[in-house]
Amino acid sequence: MVTLAEIKEAAERVRAIARVTPLLDVSSVAGRPLLLKCESLQPGGAFKIRGAYNMVARLTPEQRRLGVVTYSSGNHGQAMALAARELGAPAVVVMPTTAPPIKIDGARAFGAEVIFAGTTSVERKARAEQEAAARSLTMVPPFDHEWIIAGQGSLGLEILEQCPDVDTILVPVGGGGLLAGVAAAVKQVMPAVRVIGVEPAGAAAMKASLAAGHAVTLPKTESVADGLMPVRPGDLTFAHAQRFVDDVITVEDDQIIDAVLWLFTKAKVVAEPSGAATVAAALGGTVSSAGRLVAIVSGGNIGLEKLEELRVSRSNGVGLR
Repeated sequence: MVTLAEIKEAAERVRAIARVTPLLDVSSVAGRPLLLKCESLQPGGAFKIRGAYNMVARLTPEQRRLGVVTYSSGNHGQAMALAARELGAPAVVVMPTTAPPIKIDGARAFGAEVIFAGTTSVERKARAEQEAAARSLTMVPPFDHEWIIAGQGSLGLEILEQCPDVDTILVPVGGGGLLAGVAAAVKQVMPAVRVIGVEPAGAAAMKASLAAGHAVTLPKTESVADGLMPVRPGDLTFAHAQRFVDDVITVEDDQIIDAVLWLFTKAKVVAEPSGAATVAAALGGTVSSAGRLVAIVSGGNIGLEKLEELRVSRSNGVGLR
């Protein structure tokens, strides 16, 4: 397990680049106590900079000179590319062929070489491992590494500092790095605070794994939330979820789309579908909270075309995959 001391060290390390993002009270428009932790305002547009920078900063000078590689649906790739640029390391990002253009362009803008491989996390991981072996690159995994988890845990500490009377924290779940880090941080400081993971119903690998008692690989995943679609949680992230997480719940794609549009029109917050899953859970009434409820808006990398596509899909009364 990642220790509180390791998370505190990571928090100090990532201060060099990560912003202290606002905790926005939207209770009046939500019709219930609700605060949004706007990680969409981080450099690179997502929380991922915390873990990526923490890991790249801990590499040796020789490892950074040779370069780093990762596999990512987009946000981690952008974050690692940014961290590598700031720390003087060449970067290679393996993305799915279905990656949104805004995330591809973002990784390239930060100086990364982008390679495309398949549509699943398994396919892009295999290609990244090939590149690492062929070029002597250091792998910076998107979620299943103690340095990544510790970096993401800095977000948990930040929430407790900003809202010491928080009752429940909602965390989006893909591979589980953010959930693992936030839960580890929160439970080792304030054990009574509930930490609940939120997954798309079509990509509920962590929920299935917790029910089975071991990490489960889904045959496929499908969701509008492209950043929350790994077919399997990490071994480390699953172990942290088993120990520290109170529950994992699911939301439907229609709820996620509605949350994206609600955030944009009512809360004036730009969020991608992956970043809005927690808000979907809060607005859907599936989470009860005796006190202050914090929903992590984990990313805001969405283009105007995609936002309009989502708006049209809901105005027509249909979902979108």
